[in-house]
Amino acid sequence: MAVDRPNRLRISESVLCGSLFENVDLSQSHVSDVTLAGSTFENVNLSDVAFDDVNLSGVTITDANLEGMRIDGILVTELIAAYHENRGSRA
Repeated sequence: MAVDRPNRLRISESVLCGSLFENVDLSQSHVSDVTLAGSTFENVNLSDVAFDDVNLSGVTITDANLEGMRIDGILVTELIAAYHENRGSRA
């Protein structure tokens, strides 16, 4: 673990399994080649985050603000509305 700048850490080639991060500001961070399988995220702000080349299989999202969220350029709120319309149910 090396310090690039004050308050900025560079962590690489590390195993941090079972770690707990509370009240941590990771804004403007770059995360690559990371495994978060089996992790839990609660009360997390992911606004304006970009995900590229991610494995979201088995992911569950509940109680989330999805306004403006896009998957492959399609608004998720529109996808959900179309799903409910197709099934004859309400959102």
